[in-house]
Amino acid sequence: MKYFSTRNKNLNYSFKEVFLRGLAPDGGLFIPQQLKKYNSTELNELSRLNYAELATEIIYNFCAPDLEKSKLQGLVEKSYESFNTKDVVAIKKIGDLNLLELYHGPTLAFKDIAMQIIGNIYNEFNATDKKTINVIVATSGDTGSAAISALKGKPNINVFVLHPHNKISHIQRKIMTTVESKNIYNIALQGNFDDCQRIVKDMFADNKFRENINMSGVNSINWARIACQIVYYFYSSFKFQNKKINFSVPTGNFGDIYAGYVAKKMGLPINKLIVATNRNDILQRVINTGVYKPSKVEPSLSPSMDIQISSNFERLLFDILEMSDSKVISLMESLKSEGSFKLKKEELDIIKQDFYAEKTNDEETKKTIKEVKKEHKFIIDPHTATAVQALKNIKDDSETVVLGTAHPYKFLETIKLVTGEDIEAPAQVANLLDKKERYDILENKTNLVKEYILKKAI
Repeated sequence: MKYFSTRNKNLNYSFKEVFLRGLAPDGGLFIPQQLKKYNSTELNELSRLNYAELATEIIYNFCAPDLEKSKLQGLVEKSYESFNTKDVVAIKKIGDLNLLELYHGPTLAFKDIAMQIIGNIYNEFNATDKKTINVIVATSGDTGSAAISALKGKPNINVFVLHPHNKISHIQRKIMTTVESKNIYNIALQGNFDDCQRIVKDMFADNKFRENINMSGVNSINWARIACQIVYYFYSSFKFQNKKINFSVPTGNFGDIYAGYVAKKMGLPINKLIVATNRNDILQRVINTGVYKPSKVEPSLSPSMDIQISSNFERLLFDILEMSDSKVISLMESLKSEGSFKLKKEELDIIKQDFYAEKTNDEETKKTIKEVKKEHKFIIDPHTATAVQALKNIKDDSETVVLGTAHPYKFLETIKLVTGEDIEAPAQVANLLDKKERYDILENKTNLVKEYILKKAI
């Protein structure tokens, strides 16, 4: 498989190259030059596989020939050994809701499903290269902890995680900052997630700096994240006997729901993908009006979605703009110079063929958590609540799967505020609250973050 950039179709990179680079050299996002399209017979064959087998088949489309299928299968099986359900994910019926639980991994969020595999792929590539890689991660709460869990203690790898200071939950922070491993560095940036993400992109764009530290990234800009997340759309869809179903997805950076879009392009019978946002509603606005205009990030009860610059949306733009890299560049330049861009009606119509978009405010989030708890004796986290509320707002009778993206324990304070109850700590994070934290607070300046990393990188 070869890859090019959303901003340059002339690039010709291998999977290993895009895996280690993360972001394209022109600032664009890597996408594969072609996609495997499954027919109904092939889908039926895939539906008989267990989760690890299915993951091997789907992901292999994107990493051949850099990883042999047998080697990939071993990495996938190893990656999911620590999950507390044998099927990696679970589909639970809660009243009329079909909840896809994606939080059975070591850090209690959907990010583990991709990140555990990514950690083992780094190990595999490092076994031959033996050159220290410095992984730089921006997190709104869950990506960082998943990356730390996947990469802690691994040889020839350092991990630098930037999280927005005092803008993620207490539990989210402690899962990251209590890990005792010499190759892990936590940075609390005095800004918001968009600032963290901007600084990481700035460092990727600085070729001299990037090459000097052998920089890599595991945010959802890295295609490997998308490839791994595609799998659970296939797996859950097969449980509904290939009926055309909807997926309601809480999303801020557009990576998780974009994986569903790719799954549909690969032949999965998906009807609509429902974009569920919180008050930081840039995705809801652009999908419903065509105007992409970031505004100020506002804190919410679903902090992992407190984002106003949705990087992965550029990959969708590339498709709806007739795969024109020059048109993507034009919109990105407009965004940079004017602070916004506007899609044409025919372009917006293409998006609406596949997507709905709804936003949920904090009061609605609390109300939804209360209702689910009262009616079904089940607790969902605030992000999942936005997807449940979005589903209520959509007038569509199709069977729908709601993506449960995080365990409610990660948002202990909010759950107690809403329900009045404590949640027992899952086994993965037992004694977490008693552990000592380690992190450094830095000003929101790219040069200061670079200086910090240069002092620690080996």
